[in-house]
Amino acid sequence: MFKDLREYIKFLKSKDDLVIVDECVDQDLEITEITDRVVKSGGPALFFPNIKNNDLPLVINIFGTKERMCCALGVDNLDDLGDKVERILGMMSQPPMGLINKIQALSKIVGVAKSQPKVISSKTRNVPCQEVVISGEEVDLNMFPVMKCWPDDAGRFITLPLVVTKDPETGIRNVGTYRMQIFDKNTTGMHWQTHKVGAKHYQDSNQFGKQKLEAAVVIGSDPITTWVGSLPVPPSIDEFIVAGFLRGKPVELVKCKTVDIEVPANSEIILEGYLNLGELRTEGPFGDHTGYYSEADEYPVFHVTAITHRKDPIYLSTMVGIPPTEDYFMGLASTRLLLPALKMLLPEIVDISMPSEGIFHNLLIVSIKKSYLGHAKKVMNAIWGLGLLMLTKTIVVVDSNVDVGDYSQVAWRVLSNIDPGKDILISEGPLDDLDHASNTPKYGSKIGIDATSKDKLDGRSRPWPSDITMSKFIKELVDSKWSKYNINN
Repeated sequence: MFKDLREYIKFLKSKDDLVIVDECVDQDLEITEITDRVVKSGGPALFFPNIKNNDLPLVINIFGTKERMCCALGVDNLDDLGDKVERILGMMSQPPMGLINKIQALSKIVGVAKSQPKVISSKTRNVPCQEVVISGEEVDLNMFPVMKCWPDDAGRFITLPLVVTKDPETGIRNVGTYRMQIFDKNTTGMHWQTHKVGAKHYQDSNQFGKQKLEAAVVIGSDPITTWVGSLPVPPSIDEFIVAGFLRGKPVELVKCKTVDIEVPANSEIILEGYLNLGELRTEGPFGDHTGYYSEADEYPVFHVTAITHRKDPIYLSTMVGIPPTEDYFMGLASTRLLLPALKMLLPEIVDISMPSEGIFHNLLIVSIKKSYLGHAKKVMNAIWGLGLLMLTKTIVVVDSNVDVGDYSQVAWRVLSNIDPGKDILISEGPLDDLDHASNTPKYGSKIGIDATSKDKLDGRSRPWPSDITMSKFIKELVDSKWSKYNINN
């Protein structure tokens, strides 16, 4: 595993998967246009050391291909993430029998226990993220090459932060990725959406008589820790524990200088501060991952009390827009981690997929092993009742033999298999804050499509046709004789 962002950058450079752009570029719009072209062509990560009117370098697109996402997470295949989680969940659901199995299970439990974050002291060792400390009137967010991504954006936005807060009741940490519009040299917006844990911490603080919520913002940690901030994990789980589990060693944390928050010691930049309860300010518009500008709205204000950073910090950024962009590949990895937990709750599920065009919450394709009348609709309703999956606007259910990642095959099954009067379920409920199609913000209708094959179990009176498939013998015959056909493809 990579100990920090710098080690990962060196690795990408050694693999010729990072380009250093020496040409002077503008943080406003130009970097976005360059990056968007590179992402959509499957190109490399980009390092910009020469930014107009700024002394610090910027790195972007570190997750922007499936292969690079695997490298960042230290796996050969993204499914390896799910396999790792599935082994632990399987052990929990079925206690091991026999001495050898119990010893093996114990080693897994110990492995999870070792994932707990480790707090280190800046008094006993060097802490990279606190090599330079800036506080008070010296705080100036304009020192960083924060990007304005799109022409109609309201300003410059920090786009890949890890925002760390604590539950006001339990003290459990939450780490979330929420965009932050820079208002001036020491304040930003905090765009945590209604259904996100950070927003709940802010709202719940009122119940405990607090006047403000402390927070810390991490920019440029190691790739796994950075990615984990985007995961939809349950509120009771500390994301730094998940990062430690995936890294195979704990995340080393250090306490901030001005707030009671711990942050990864290997980070490039830390912003420390607080949010006054009830203080809101207009944030946005912003060119979002939906491919549309999200509307301006009122969001809490983050006051920066201190900036700490490495002596020569690297600013980590990303850009979103018309998909696919870098966040698609981050989300792709998330689905592979999510699948085992989803299968544990709904064992009939075989696989899931979220196409980039669906921008995560607009389309979820699910394959299932169907065994009773209404089974597909049961799965739809169950998914709408699970955490942030409640925001899914469209669920398509197909048979277990359908490759959910083959969107041509899925489209064929959907268009061929549905009887609209019986196979479409319309529901209502919460929607993503960024959904612009509903008449009421954050609430509207959803659709479930049952594209499974139907038989007597489904009340069907006529037979369902068989798929057209060639015999195995002929396939193998043609394979063996292919070179003799003199067909050059």
